Amino acid sequence: MGELIPERLTKVAGKSAVEFGAGHKLVGKNYTTSDLLPKVMGKSKYAEDFRAEGMLFCRLVLSQMPHGRVKSIDASEALAMPGVKGILTADDIPPLADSLNDNGTVIKANRWGERALTNEPMFEGCPILAVAAVDELTCAEAIEKIKIHMEPLPFVVDPLETLRPGSPNPHKDGNVWVRITDPNQPPMVIKEIKWTEKDFEEYNAGRLPMGEAPDTWSFGDIEAGFKNAALVLDETFVTADVSHECLETRTSMAYWQNGKLYMHTGTQSTAQTVPAIARWMSMKTDDIVFISEYTGGAFGSKITAGVSLIIPAILSKKLNAPVMMRVSREDERFIGRARPSVDGRIKIGFAKDGRITAVDMFGVCNSGGYEAANDNGSAANIVSLLYQPPAMRWRGLTVMTNTLTRSAMSSPGGLQGIAIIEPVLAKAARKLGVDQVALHRINAPEGKAIYGPAVKGTRPHLTSCFLKQALDRGAEQFKWSERIARPKRSGTKVRGVGVATSTYSGGTIGFDGLLVITPEGRVRFHSGIGNLGTEAMIDVHRAGAEALGVDWDLCDVLWGDTSKSVPYTCVSGGSQTTHAMTRAAHAVGLACKQRLQEIAAKTHGGQPENYEVGNGHVSHKGGGASMTFSQAAQQAIKLGGIYDGHEAPPDVNKVTKASIAALVGQGLVVAAKDTYPRDGNTFSFFAQFAEVEIDTETGNYNVTDFLAYGDVGTVLHPNALYGQVTGRTTLGIAHAIGQKWVLDPEYGFTVAKRFYQTKPPTILDVPIDIQWNALNIPDPETPVGARGVGEPPVGGGCAAVLNALSDALGDDVFQRTPVNADTILTSLEAGRKMQHPLMAHI
Repeated sequence: MGELIPERLTKVAGKSAVEFGAGHKLVGKNYTTSDLLPKVMGKSKYAEDFRAEGMLFCRLVLSQMPHGRVKSIDASEALAMPGVKGILTADDIPPLADSLNDNGTVIKANRWGERALTNEPMFEGCPILAVAAVDELTCAEAIEKIKIHMEPLPFVVDPLETLRPGSPNPHKDGNVWVRITDPNQPPMVIKEIKWTEKDFEEYNAGRLPMGEAPDTWSFGDIEAGFKNAALVLDETFVTADVSHECLETRTSMAYWQNGKLYMHTGTQSTAQTVPAIARWMSMKTDDIVFISEYTGGAFGSKITAGVSLIIPAILSKKLNAPVMMRVSREDERFIGRARPSVDGRIKIGFAKDGRITAVDMFGVCNSGGYEAANDNGSAANIVSLLYQPPAMRWRGLTVMTNTLTRSAMSSPGGLQGIAIIEPVLAKAARKLGVDQVALHRINAPEGKAIYGPAVKGTRPHLTSCFLKQALDRGAEQFKWSERIARPKRSGTKVRGVGVATSTYSGGTIGFDGLLVITPEGRVRFHSGIGNLGTEAMIDVHRAGAEALGVDWDLCDVLWGDTSKSVPYTCVSGGSQTTHAMTRAAHAVGLACKQRLQEIAAKTHGGQPENYEVGNGHVSHKGGGASMTFSQAAQQAIKLGGIYDGHEAPPDVNKVTKASIAALVGQGLVVAAKDTYPRDGNTFSFFAQFAEVEIDTETGNYNVTDFLAYGDVGTVLHPNALYGQVTGRTTLGIAHAIGQKWVLDPEYGFTVAKRFYQTKPPTILDVPIDIQWNALNIPDPETPVGARGVGEPPVGGGCAAVLNALSDALGDDVFQRTPVNADTILTSLEAGRKMQHPLMAHI
């Protein structure tokens, strides 16, 4: 498939770079997005920046216990204070209720799910009540006067400890999430599972025990795979629990007007947050206006915002005044969600050339106090895809603990699976005498590769994959052969190089596009995508403009406010937005072109196909009658029906139909559903290369060079892609070098609460020379050829650094993330791994 790589290359700073945008007018070209200047000039308004007349403030009261039950609340002194307007407790929160999704499927209420306020807090920092007052200082003073009597309950913060025989459970119902098929229950429920003392003999030897596991799948002949292997490695590796650490906390502001709730907060998914609010508030979506023009980071923690947003909404209704809940950095640390750790054990068989013959993978996922995280199963799926074992078995448990709520974090499961397996591949390469790049290449997927367990008798497959080409091009640009030939040691400094491959899902299908050509001749795209820094809420519509044949200068994009009539839009999670919404934009661009041709034919005669659209005009082919977009829009209003919004296409979603109805008479109103075919599931891929330099006297190290080379389909917006690739790579690097939690296992309290303790990456942690590139090979199963890119670089960002560290230091230094200076120094001095192999939160 190498012939599909574009041959036209340019030289940029001495490095070969693919020429993006060749053959396109808008796609693949850099441009200035309309939100850029407001951001850099400080004019962008986040939820915290909004004000309303008579607005009150509210602050949260958080649990001081890792698990307890509220016996009584005495707020009389607080409520008697001047300026205090009211409190909100769990008794004021709408009861759990079933809901319906867009397809009419019943979503069963989950009694173990996260609640905005609770009388049984499941972790330290869980919200118990909120106080509303005229200002935040009064709120803080009132909180000091509230007396809460709580009954301590058993707690556990380490997922392995709750599996020990006789150990406490985090919840009275049990400790492990188990999948069931009862239609009257949510799909996963809590049950008790305890392992045996014999199982835990492995723990004492530093290996992950492998007791009873309710989740399992397999394919191929595992036994034969190991029997025929030239090398078999059985390794334990532990990934860390990590908070999302968004710069913008989940501050929310709400008010009511004419029976409608107006809600301001950060989100990843503008359109899809409305049904989430409706579910949490037990109200209709038609009665909600959601405003979120800018979001200061999310990484999966704000896919549809968060349930805490209903606190100011309910208080506002109760007190008949706008209410802002400003969330402090420390409060965000507790309610802002986190990535679950996965304790992994993986046995891999290798042939002499490095090809994997079999994989046996076991994982224990720490799912926190609420909700069942799917990172464990996702980790196994990613391993089966990225390394293509002919035989594989996976077993796992998703364990509840009395720790913070977990949710998706960039590459959920993907990062953990890649971090668990990649150090084993690097170790195997050294033992077999095989080059790291060669070992990855021989195991890389290509074309329509299959992966994972069978679904209804058939294993799923990819739309396309060109990872081997990314490895080849990446190794060339990184000068891999030159680097591995250099001496490693110079005095106390030692260098190492590592390569890792990485992947994550890259798109979904079936969503709607919506645009209006106004009587002024402007093309106005309506976007339901959240603005979380990726620029996707604007970028995808350039595909629609190109399909329509209109200059970008004639286009506008409306986003960030559901009162502006947004279409049915995908959730901005799982890196699906670029793929899903370029398809929808392309569909509506072509549909608009067809409508313009029809209007011209109705106005000037002839057949629609006799007219062509371009440069803001609809013209008869070969000359003759023509009309401007402005004239066509005015004519659409006169024609009515399908042209001005009175009639909606029958196949678009009800959300889009409601938006079309609100736009009636504003010009030529066009909507279209993505009905393009797709054979396979869409994923994006990266080959990532790192070099590190370590001071063996201090254990300190730096990532000196890094390259991420992507197979992401057609590049839509190079500058935005640069930000996504290097930003998410840096997130992955942070997991390798320092970001983590620290909890006190005896008392269940959080020790690391602030940035300087949890160690999210800073500019000083970014590699001195961080590079990126992309193949720019279109995915053949989508009209624009573009795939999502947000999450695929994360796992490789972490694993390439881990492999570079082991290349420099050997295999007896670490077996968990992050790798800190003290871990390196003590292990080098002792000649063996000194960090506890399995204890959580250290």
